[in-house]
Amino acid sequence: MALSNFKVTSSKTKLAADLLVSFHSQSHSSDVAASSVIEWLASRLSSTVFSYDLAEDSGFGALTREWAATDPKAAKLVSLQTRTGAGLTLAGRLSEGTSKDAHTGMALTAYTTPDGLAQMAPALALLTQPTASSRLVIQMASVTSVGPDLILSPTLAPAFSALFSLPVSFAVFLSSTPQEAVELASLAYYLPQNHVVHVFDHYSSARETTHIVRPSQTFRPGMSVHDAFLDLGYGFFDYAGDNEAHTVVVLLNGPLATAAKTLASQIAGFGVLVVRVLRPWSEEAFRMALPSTVKTVHVMDDVPSEATQGGLFVDVFASLFDPSSPSSPTIQTHRNTPQRTHQYLSSATRFSSFFFSLLPPNSPVSPIVPTVPTSKKILFFSTVNTSTADLPLYITRTFLSHRAIKTRHLRDSDAFSKPGGIMADRVLLSAKSDLDDHMPVQFLLPLDPSTPEGTEGAADFVGVLDQTLLKSHSILKYARRGAPVLISTTWSPDEFLANTPRRTLALIREQDLRIYIFDPTGIASELPLNVDSSTRNIAEIVFGYLMFMRLYVGSAGGDGRAALEQLARSSLGSAIAGIDISIVCSKAWDALQSVTIPVTWSKDDNLDDPEVKAVSLEEFEFNTVELEDSALAPGTDMPRVSAWHDAAKHIIFREAFSPPCSAQEEAYPQDPALRPDLPERTFLVTTSANRRLTPKEYDRNVFHLEFDTKGTGLKYAIGEALGVHGWNDSGDVLEFCGWYGVDPEQLITIPAPGRGNGKEKLVHTRTVFQALQQQVDIFGRPPKSFYGALSTYAQLRTEQMALHFISSAEGSSTFKQLAEKNTVTFADVLKMYSSARPSIAELCGLVGDISPRHYSIASSQAAVGDRVDLLVVTVDWVTPSGLPRYGQCTRYLADLKVGQQVTVSIKPSVMKLPPNPMQPIIMAGLGTGAAPFRAFMQYRAWLAEQNVPVGPLLYYFGSRHRSQEYLYGEEIEAFIEDKVITHSGLAFSRDGKKKVYIQHKMKEDAEMLVRHLSAEDGVFYLCGPTWPVPDVYEALVGALVQYVGKTVEEAAEYLEGLKEEERYVLEVY
Repeated sequence: MALSNFKVTSSKTKLAADLLVSFHSQSHSSDVAASSVIEWLASRLSSTVFSYDLAEDSGFGALTREWAATDPKAAKLVSLQTRTGAGLTLAGRLSEGTSKDAHTGMALTAYTTPDGLAQMAPALALLTQPTASSRLVIQMASVTSVGPDLILSPTLAPAFSALFSLPVSFAVFLSSTPQEAVELASLAYYLPQNHVVHVFDHYSSARETTHIVRPSQTFRPGMSVHDAFLDLGYGFFDYAGDNEAHTVVVLLNGPLATAAKTLASQIAGFGVLVVRVLRPWSEEAFRMALPSTVKTVHVMDDVPSEATQGGLFVDVFASLFDPSSPSSPTIQTHRNTPQRTHQYLSSATRFSSFFFSLLPPNSPVSPIVPTVPTSKKILFFSTVNTSTADLPLYITRTFLSHRAIKTRHLRDSDAFSKPGGIMADRVLLSAKSDLDDHMPVQFLLPLDPSTPEGTEGAADFVGVLDQTLLKSHSILKYARRGAPVLISTTWSPDEFLANTPRRTLALIREQDLRIYIFDPTGIASELPLNVDSSTRNIAEIVFGYLMFMRLYVGSAGGDGRAALEQLARSSLGSAIAGIDISIVCSKAWDALQSVTIPVTWSKDDNLDDPEVKAVSLEEFEFNTVELEDSALAPGTDMPRVSAWHDAAKHIIFREAFSPPCSAQEEAYPQDPALRPDLPERTFLVTTSANRRLTPKEYDRNVFHLEFDTKGTGLKYAIGEALGVHGWNDSGDVLEFCGWYGVDPEQLITIPAPGRGNGKEKLVHTRTVFQALQQQVDIFGRPPKSFYGALSTYAQLRTEQMALHFISSAEGSSTFKQLAEKNTVTFADVLKMYSSARPSIAELCGLVGDISPRHYSIASSQAAVGDRVDLLVVTVDWVTPSGLPRYGQCTRYLADLKVGQQVTVSIKPSVMKLPPNPMQPIIMAGLGTGAAPFRAFMQYRAWLAEQNVPVGPLLYYFGSRHRSQEYLYGEEIEAFIEDKVITHSGLAFSRDGKKKVYIQHKMKEDAEMLVRHLSAEDGVFYLCGPTWPVPDVYEALVGALVQYVGKTVEEAAEYLEGLKEEERYVLEVY
């Protein structure tokens, strides 16, 4: 490992770089986390990745987001919130299809967790049958918050019902080891006959940094799940233990399963059967995997409560129950609640005792604890802002480079017990010949808060990289007796004794721990390093690395210095920042100090002393996958409060602070002063008309807008959407500023995302009022992550815990209530938890920017020239508490005055005209879904004026009342009279005694529709809300069955084919 590997950066960023280098270079293997590889596979083998917030909150999805923004070969990323009906977006996308999906044969991918899958399950029943270009892969990270303390657990209890009730088109398989996770994640993309749910252990093994072999991607086309698993060398079920076992435990693959297999291999008459493929369930394969000698089968089910019957028990019972056979085994259920799963994983002894309780009475076997005798266990504790926090990562890399050593690294975090959080890094080393079958790290190096002090721990080495942790947490109890403890501190030995709690000193003495201290910052400052802070930080990590190597693998004898220098030269090179490695090693050697507790220290101070016991120390508990540094350090890309001279500099030195202008040869170059916070190409258009189409007394305000585009260079194609960059209401902004106590005229400097040369971010300065009105989405709906971020600012403990709870998986129902029923905004949340008061600069960074709203363009540029039209309906509602709410952008648009300028951008759409103007067009629009079809009609009318022959144009439109919502009615009637519209089907559902919808009109014209579609290569379009999609689909299927003679299945397959040809196009919302 060369010095160049020492880089001060987040572990996620570093792993992303590793993946891109190693996998793009087609290397055979890499030293990474399996979850990172799964993200890499998804971003390369999917057309789009839908990342749900629960997955991202669990630390899964960050790399995909980074790649989507920086790598053109990566899949597009769509972020979604987990709520009731969370899977409807996926169902809609798969029913819609895209040309990209059809061309590449790629699947859609969704990232979620067990809680998320439970919310998605009802919508998954609506998925279309999988095809090569229309299938879904769900990568489910099995990690869930449980209990009042929100401890993370790999339990599948939240998804217990969903996993067993998915449609038969789904394959469900589970992985437990990093290598298995990568291989099954890859396999999921090569099963065209199935949608797939892949459950992987994001609680521990998939997050470990370890050695992973590149997965094979040479699967045979069209394979079944059974054949694919055979090719990989896996079975649907995995048996371990005595081949003549009388007692067998059945459980789903996961961390408990790997521990159970290790236990079973050491107990006579005992076996474990692990379920790797849950769906399709194979009764024959299950029975064949069981020993013929089995008398009792114990089924371990993950369930929400003891009263819940598990689905795995039902499958096992159905496979084995045979009332006609006296030799059928007895089947017993064991319902693992989330709390029990957590207890088993946090204590190997507890889990082992449970297993031995299943053996027949008087079995001549004593309980054992699974372990790897020759393994070495290293443990570090640190905080996010610790300069040497990444030291465990570099130590891991050193051992990973030695292929004779099996190296595993896992980082867990505790966000609640200390402001800013605390991290625990576990590094496990063992010989490659030791077959630990990848037992859970938690078994081999447990961090069980219930472990009493004075009980010997498991860690062979403990590093404490933040001295304040000694005063706040009970962390040294995890060291084995006599283990070395390395502490990064500015304290001298005497100060160490004075500052360390008596309770901790008593533990050190009773466990005979060997304490060593060093000051990496102080040592680095003594070297002649004329370098930046980043390089000095690297030097501090190097010193920590050398201290560890001296204690762990070095010698205290006379040749210890030489051994350390030799090791440093081989791993770090001959010099660090121009300083000879021998000088660096000498400094490190001399700076390490040993601390001993004086013999005069009171022997009465022991762990049983009441005064010693009274010292309160926090316990480390795993409740967060990855901590984030919320500090607004100088130089970071975060907003900051500014003074008038910042704005002056931006005006005087415009080139240094503004995004570069477009190329000079461009006729209408981008104005760098126009919304510099936006990375996309924007245009400044002028409102020329704002006209209400529905009566004033009507309860829905549908209005027509026209914008003058002359001199802007704005060009758009038929069917494209206009992105409107709307503003917040000025009155609401001023009211918020008054409540928050911030001067609206105060200046604030904000980075321009996506702008700059890659080294220096460009920024822009504006007033707080301008930022909150034009950029910051302060009246938007906050995601779950905002509650967690805001909790770090709460001064009241009750509010801090409430915000933590809402941001956790356990708080999903509360978040849903706030988001969907109460529709709270960022500003509302700040008022609800008023003790959480970040500065205005921090708040702007936490909230994020207003997203543009996209509206289908309701005009054809060929017909209207320098103009773009929109059809918009005002969105407003009343909350349960009686507060009026308004859609941010529709409110902005409704208030536009003629002459007012608006910032817009263009977004492509799937609503494209067919290439041949003679192809029939069938349009079905509901409400404002008529917008793109108005453009279609204008264009066909323009072609007719140019004497270009055009084909039939059918228009179906639906709304409630003809007299109030016949949108563009006069234009439509004129198009009908001029034969531009060759046939119309108008459905006004509330005008008659019987409700009539567009699908009814389509059924009346079934024969004509089929002729245009099947015989004349017609194209069908539907635009509007999602709800009529199934009825319209059914109407078309029925027409094909009645007039073409197809079966229902053939008709459905035919429509799927039209999707791939872009002749069955849906744009629904």
